[in-house]
Amino acid sequence: MTETEFLDLADLTLKRIETAFDRLNDEDIVDVECKRSGNVLEIEFIDNGTKIIINSQAPLQEMWLAARSGGYHYKRVGDEWRNTRDDSEFFAALGRYASEQGGAPVTLV
Repeated sequence: MTETEFLDLADLTLKRIETAFDRLNDEDIVDVECKRSGNVLEIEFIDNGTKIIINSQAPLQEMWLAARSGGYHYKRVGDEWRNTRDDSEFFAALGRYASEQGGAPVTLV
């Protein structure tokens, strides 16, 4: 994948995440505030002040996710972002971390 293709895909991924969390907030599932600055998306859980931070790393063509439970790197494999250590899928993992930090079941599709 070219750098331009990666940047476009990373941007779409960050937009998808932000839209999903905005919807979850609007539906009163979890109280979050999303802030985006360039290639960094910060998701703050209002009730406890914890954050999940997601950013793209163009030189490595990876998406990085930092949650209370740790830091994770994801590479594109086919149509999915997969964890470089345990091969878990990005959106499923993000849902788990958001559920842990937000105190409510979060499913991202």
